Amino acid sequence: MKRPLINIISHTDLDGVVAAAVAWYALYPESAPLQINLLGYGEIDNAILETLQSDRKPLILDLFCQRRETIDLIDSYFEGGCPICFDHHETTLQNWGNRPWLKIDTSCCAAKVYYSWLMSQDLPDSARQRLIILSDIVEVANDRDLWLGQKPESRLWQALITMCGPWSVFCRLVANPSSSLSDGEYEATTEFVHDQEARFAEALEKVKRYGDDLMAIGPELLEFGDVSDFCGLILDRTENPPKVVAVANKKVTGEWAVSLRSRSGLAGKITGMLRDGRKVRGGGHGDAAALYFPPHYSLEQICDSILSAIKLVSEQESPISMTLGDILKGKLKKD
Repeated sequence: MKRPLINIISHTDLDGVVAAAVAWYALYPESAPLQINLLGYGEIDNAILETLQSDRKPLILDLFCQRRETIDLIDSYFEGGCPICFDHHETTLQNWGNRPWLKIDTSCCAAKVYYSWLMSQDLPDSARQRLIILSDIVEVANDRDLWLGQKPESRLWQALITMCGPWSVFCRLVANPSSSLSDGEYEATTEFVHDQEARFAEALEKVKRYGDDLMAIGPELLEFGDVSDFCGLILDRTENPPKVVAVANKKVTGEWAVSLRSRSGLAGKITGMLRDGRKVRGGGHGDAAALYFPPHYSLEQICDSILSAIKLVSEQESPISMTLGDILKGKLKKD
């Protein structure tokens, strides 16, 4: 029987790149050749469709489908055995956590979910030895993705992603899996972080605030990879932070990519509420998520949609002012 070619599909941030590198070390050379795709949320459904149509085997890391049709397709494809999707996003757990082809843990980053699962398997000694040397970079990715702030080098690694792109960092990890940055890498990323602080200062002057609910940053103010650090600055290091920070940028296709960050699970709830799988797509976990709006939307319309979702979430979570028990108690007192 012909062995299907494996397509490793992962995200473009540090977590996704490290997860893809873990997959490479786990599968190469025994399962070579391998296909690698580093994608955004808006591209994953088509990637899965193309993979299955070409009789290739998907391995999905740190990303999840945006369309129900893709879920149904994977359901019909999966015949049991090892999971083919490893994720950590809260919205994925809430909506699809019972799928046998999905391994999910919201307490750590996707790279660590996949790495921990691999290390629990009965692996050949050669594969296990290759994976052991990745343990440090997996912890760096986990620190970065969960905003633990315990490993200062995690911000420098994300800076390396921003500077060089995800593919360059993937190649670096394939060539050298050490989490220790070289002298040149350290010098360049440290300088980048210094320049990043200057961009943050400019962006702070141009943000638009909507009361206590939302702070929005328009396009062309921040670079790819700035989002998490900038939103962390707003949410963790400013007085009276908003409930949600939204960073909006336009892709080359004209589509809006809106990154959402929060500290109480609100970003994921907004995403789950606004995405419809057709006009508005999106995904993520509780405090870090993304929405994709059609090109004809204006930034004001996007902000209005987010504000409406915040209001609806607040209304749903507000305790009812008077319960049936309160009414009965009042009636008994009168009697």
